[in-house]
Amino acid sequence: MKRFLVVSATVIGLASAGPLAYGICQTGCNAVAVACYAAAGVTFGVITAGVGTPAAILGCNSALGVCMAGCVAAGFAPTP
Repeated sequence: MKRFLVVSATVIGLASAGPLAYGICQTGCNAVAVACYAAAGVTFGVITAGVGTPAAILGCNSALGVCMAGCVAAGFAPTP
């Protein structure tokens, strides 16, 4: 058990937080998208973008794409 803790502490010390920030950012984007879908009365992940897709859902999808693109900056930003 001690060896595991020493190895874990060493690895954690070498990790960069950029990928962690990227993952946290994407999680936040998805949480907002789920709320957006719920406000439109639809379950996130069930709708396929087709001709009959409500405009609110297309807006949610567009906002999700912009948010996810913004997360790239968080992924590349150096975080101590």
